[in-house]
Amino acid sequence: MPFIADLHIHSHLSRATSSQMNLENLYKWAQLKGITVIGTGDFTHPKWFAELKEKLEPAEPGLFQLKKKYAKPMEKEIPEACRAPVRFLLSVEISTIYKKGERTRKTHNLFLAPDFLCAGRLNAALQERGNIKSDGRPILGMDSKLLLQMALDASPDNTCIPAHIWTPHFSVLGAASGFDSVEECFEELTPHIFALETGLSSDPPMNWRISSLDRFVLVSNSDAHSPEKLGREANIFNCDRSYFAMMKALREKRPGEFLGTFEFFPEEGKYHYDGHRSCNQRMAPAETLSNQLRCPACGKNVTIGVMHRVVNLADRADGYTPSEALPFHSTIPLAEVLAEMNGVGVKSNKVSRQYSRLLEKFGNEFYILQECPLAELTQAGFVLLAEALKRIREGKVHINPGYDGAYGIIKVFEPWEKQEQQLALL
Repeated sequence: MPFIADLHIHSHLSRATSSQMNLENLYKWAQLKGITVIGTGDFTHPKWFAELKEKLEPAEPGLFQLKKKYAKPMEKEIPEACRAPVRFLLSVEISTIYKKGERTRKTHNLFLAPDFLCAGRLNAALQERGNIKSDGRPILGMDSKLLLQMALDASPDNTCIPAHIWTPHFSVLGAASGFDSVEECFEELTPHIFALETGLSSDPPMNWRISSLDRFVLVSNSDAHSPEKLGREANIFNCDRSYFAMMKALREKRPGEFLGTFEFFPEEGKYHYDGHRSCNQRMAPAETLSNQLRCPACGKNVTIGVMHRVVNLADRADGYTPSEALPFHSTIPLAEVLAEMNGVGVKSNKVSRQYSRLLEKFGNEFYILQECPLAELTQAGFVLLAEALKRIREGKVHINPGYDGAYGIIKVFEPWEKQEQQLALL
């Protein structure tokens, strides 16, 4: 049976993260979303590491489950239609800032570990190199290659996945502080890298334009800082439910065992286009080049976005699809769809009530977004939602791309279209 995994998240001990990012809420929200395997995030933080050891117990090889005494109180908050097993996989994102090739490099890498011993060995080694206590996502002044070697020395079963690889300021291929290739970053250790995280501002077709990335499998994760953001991007596996089977499916690109990803529409990512947010200037790559990389309003340099960076490194035309390309599904979180339909905020009581009703009647969010027959939604009175999901599944949405740290705006309906749909229901 296929299952969904979101392996890059953060705990409440990371900066700018919700206090609700604890194991109990992760257990609950994974079920609401339809996620079977969820990363723990932040295992390098001593306090979080101790909490993980206290509240989790071994399940399948390399995976953990929440102990019953912590899970049971959450059951009343999970609709019967959503209840399902949840497994945790030890994970952490580590930020590195260092000089290489006469330039300052800033990269983020996701590390996965199969057990507390393998994770603990890495923690002990890192503690000798920097401060891992101040932030759930530690910032270390060391080369990414050295960090990878330390992870492998702790255990050859530890896994490194470069995170959100196109983000301008903190990624392996970022325009501001990254490299022009994965090999330039990891050098002779590059064969140990077998997966790359696309990030919110890119999707697989953008990455397919760079032939040097063909040998890597593309994964997607939410990088969630609050529970409701879980699963905004995620992975689809169809292998045994274990750490080792999942990593093997990725490493070997095993047919039928890794089935692809759920993706943000990349334009919604906050670094998709170039621009200068303080001047409200959003710019496509061609426009940026015509302005010599400067803001037309104030003359300062603009922030170069992901699309521009991809175009710079691309050696293939837009629209190229490799022969071994895996499927992907672009989607919009259900709460955002409901908010647009009702003309209210995502966190409004109206959206919360409708969200709960839908999950109680139909099941988890991923099922509703991707699989629920539209006729069933229509018959149950959710006619406008059925039309919205039809358009999302077909990729027919309206987009104002994100830029310079501002999220893009994705709409299913233009205002007049929503009015037409609502009038048709009268």
